[in-house]
Amino acid sequence: MPTDTSIDHTSAFWTVAPGIGELRTEALPALRASEVRVRALYSGISRGTESLVFRGEVPASEYQRMRAPFQQGEFPGPVKYGYISVGIVEDGLGEQAAALRGRNVFCLHPHQQRYVVPVDAVVPLPDGLPAARAVLAANMETAINAVWDAAPSVGDRIAVIGAGVVGTLVAWLCARIPGTQVSLIDIDPGRATPAAALGLAVLAPDAADCRQECDLVIHASGSAAGLRSALAMAGFEATVIEMSWFGQLAVALPLGEAFHAKRLTLRSSQVGHLPPARLPRWSYRRRMELALSLLVDHSLDILISGESDFADLPDLMPALAADGAGVLCHRIRYAPG
Repeated sequence: MPTDTSIDHTSAFWTVAPGIGELRTEALPALRASEVRVRALYSGISRGTESLVFRGEVPASEYQRMRAPFQQGEFPGPVKYGYISVGIVEDGLGEQAAALRGRNVFCLHPHQQRYVVPVDAVVPLPDGLPAARAVLAANMETAINAVWDAAPSVGDRIAVIGAGVVGTLVAWLCARIPGTQVSLIDIDPGRATPAAALGLAVLAPDAADCRQECDLVIHASGSAAGLRSALAMAGFEATVIEMSWFGQLAVALPLGEAFHAKRLTLRSSQVGHLPPARLPRWSYRRRMELALSLLVDHSLDILISGESDFADLPDLMPALAADGAGVLCHRIRYAPG
């Protein structure tokens, strides 16, 4: 099948300076061997990381580690950043690429109408997973990695602090382990409705159940107060998993109180690396395939709290980066054709 060469330009979202975004027209490269051209259907905004990038709050020490797979430009800007794109393969060169024509796929790509990437950079959606829900894939992948790092066990008492998308997914995964008692904690009572749809209850930080000593605490609230609460909820020799990334913000912790006496372990979980115990058998692609397979559950649609057109993204990002109250996953919709 001959390659369509009539499509030679695309539109992409760039952060041009801290707090300022725009859509730019770019040349779309011609297909080469083992590459596919994808037309975006939806993309998702990773509110924690992308808000920090949009506000220009990536520390200089993290400029290289924070690079997204298909990022262009440099921090603090101009930079094209993002890693949640769901689209349809329009064309491909080579046997493997051509076999994907017409398939819906996930790609770790910034917000962009069309793009050309190596065929290995896209993962086909499994049967039963709508493209509109697949924007949760990066969040699910992060949650899976956190559960691997936390290593919950049968019967554990587990607290998850922060009922955003990632925290809720972590709690949802942990609650599937037999005998676990999972408390999902958030200061926003509005988080109760989406959590309830997933069989979870949201507790306020001062609830009686939050005073029990936990075997495992996973912190995903993005606030220093939440991390301090996590240390307080951890039982003797328990582990606290820190999922939040604070960027340039320095966080003060009460390490002079019961932290040493309780022999607590505080460790980070970051999706950019597979846990060492998984490395002999797992690849990043296998982890993404697992994340996509778990998203077949239609109840997870509740975690998508809004949708906007791609054309509105320059006006939308400042609002989301400044105040995300009530926002879970915000989905970006692309015009057809």
